[in-house]
Amino acid sequence: MVDELPADLDRGFVGIYHFPDNKRRRIPGVAYIVLAALVGALAVSAGEDAVLSNNGLVIGCIGLGLIGIYHVFAAVPLRFDENDALVAATTAVDFPVGHASAQLGWRGFRSRPTWRVLVYSADDPPTKRGLVLIDAGQGLVFDQIVEDNPEDWSQFGDDGLASAPDR
Repeated sequence: MVDELPADLDRGFVGIYHFPDNKRRRIPGVAYIVLAALVGALAVSAGEDAVLSNNGLVIGCIGLGLIGIYHVFAAVPLRFDENDALVAATTAVDFPVGHASAQLGWRGFRSRPTWRVLVYSADDPPTKRGLVLIDAGQGLVFDQIVEDNPEDWSQFGDDGLASAPDR
């Protein structure tokens, strides 16, 4: 038995994956603002006796405009990719890094893109581990946690593979 991706989920992609940039949020944001302005102008110019226009339409246009402004405001560009984040994380910790993993997340009201990089020391088995948080818009390390690795590897063989457990 081999662990593999089911055929219906395998798209055959091989290569470097590029995370989509947050600046794409500007496109729907501008569209919302333009739509809110057009419909709001039509609602206001229609007058008070219009059948298909009332104050609720104007309030909806204001809400849509505010959502559009937020989209434009929160469109922080992704200037540092996962490779840049891994390099920044290896320089931020005080031990040589072996295995590492990067994950993109968002934080704060503006949904700023943030790389969360988990690093393990290069020794076998790893004796230290750390979590480094990096702002993906500016490339600044804003938090790091380093600790001794609490995982117990003594039950594993010399090659790092577990033997069959006794039950």
